[in-house]
Amino acid sequence: MKKETEKSPRSLDQALRPSDWKDYVGQTGIKENLRILLTAAKGRNHQPEHVLLYGPPGLGKTTLAHLMAREIGASLRSTSGPAIERVGDLASILTNLSPGDVLFIDEIHRLNRTIEEVLYPAMESGVLDIVIGKGPSARTVQLELPPFTLIAATTRISMLSAPLRSRFSGGTFRLNYYDEAEIMEILARSAKILHIMTDGESVREIARRSRATPRTANYLLKRARDFAEVNEEKLDLKTVKKALALLEIDEGGLNQTDRDILAVIVEKFKGGPVGLKTVAASLSEEEETIEEVHEPYLMQLGLLERTPRGRAVTSKGYAHIGAETSREQKRLI
Repeated sequence: MKKETEKSPRSLDQALRPSDWKDYVGQTGIKENLRILLTAAKGRNHQPEHVLLYGPPGLGKTTLAHLMAREIGASLRSTSGPAIERVGDLASILTNLSPGDVLFIDEIHRLNRTIEEVLYPAMESGVLDIVIGKGPSARTVQLELPPFTLIAATTRISMLSAPLRSRFSGGTFRLNYYDEAEIMEILARSAKILHIMTDGESVREIARRSRATPRTANYLLKRARDFAEVNEEKLDLKTVKKALALLEIDEGGLNQTDRDILAVIVEKFKGGPVGLKTVAASLSEEEETIEEVHEPYLMQLGLLERTPRGRAVTSKGYAHIGAETSREQKRLI
């Protein structure tokens, strides 16, 4: 029988999610802005205005939504853009809200435009316009909605229409990557919750390879713990390095696909520039996966750059994969 504290990976992730503002590390400016927004709304006995959170995945957008709901003592109703397929789906969600509820929509950029248009009056005026019938006999019925706060999260804010973005009157906030000290603080807290005995060196090593992302850091911590338990080893620096080597995570936090992207551009296309489609075809990988998952981190480290003519590996990228920069590539860089 499994221990009650470790029923499933999902319960572990929930256990690691901060339930109090003091446990939420980083994003200091955003936390302060949200604190002012929520405190002012409570002081006026008003419903907080709608908020949009954006940034790379794994930085804590969902956690912020939970903390905001908890701060005002509201129930949090969660859904996602892909789950809302029809106007009727959104209408059902909105009409079932209770006064004061917080509605969290993740991946809101994946809502289609028809559903967005239904959301506009709901956010702005607190009403739901429903069209009944078709053709000349069609009529519009307007339903009043209970006061609610919409918190939306997206990794691709550019895909949101301007009218939808403008209706987040509470503010639009971009979450940034974390620094090593912040990741180490998060790991120390996670290790305590998971009852993992660690030392400063092992925690620092995981932090260095975490891609500056809390979700990735917690994932690597759990996998290192598993490796240590299965092999009956102490979770020290040596064990962490062996565990991360097995996961093919190098010292810069790059995985095998990251390194393959750099290698294929260097070896097949002389370091670039080369188009995204060509790189994707060479790796048998989807263009969106390369562009959204791998490229942002490679560019953040300065290993890859996007030029008007395509992707190009930098001299730092050459060094990372142990390749020699050609004279022509040095001239382009």
